[in-house]
Amino acid sequence: ARLIALFELSARIQSEKPIHKGTIVSSRSVADIFIPMLKNLPHEECWVLYLNNSGKILERQRISQGGVQATVVDCRLILRRALELLAVQIVLVHNHPSGTIEPSRQDIDLTERVAQAAKLLDISLLDHVIIARDAHYSFRGHNLVLPL
Repeated sequence: ARLIALFELSARIQSEKPIHKGTIVSSRSVADIFIPMLKNLPHEECWVLYLNNSGKILERQRISQGGVQATVVDCRLILRRALELLAVQIVLVHNHPSGTIEPSRQDIDLTERVAQAAKLLDISLLDHVIIARDAHYSFRGHNLVLPL
């Protein structure tokens, strides 16, 4: 029990490190940030990275926390914060506690809704990354996010 608590504490401390100076260059960059934070959670969480034009992280924000199989995401909250930060690119990130890396139909629908809404505001959805244990799935890498 102490070892489990130690691992959990270590993961939490690592996730608290400031990332505002980082730059996103690939889905691997996103995975490196979020795998330590999300891989062992027993519930789903959805996060957004807000980026400037050169891919520098302006902010990361958890936008929802749900149950074992789903979480509710409101596109308006994502885009409101993007406008406040003057972000021009966003990356969606969420975890699958089940360990299944493949996106669900709901994941694909969410990606399409956010991409369409963001496009109206001249904001690009750069990628949607799913974290499952120590692996990640990139929507852009699988051509599920349209090229910019």
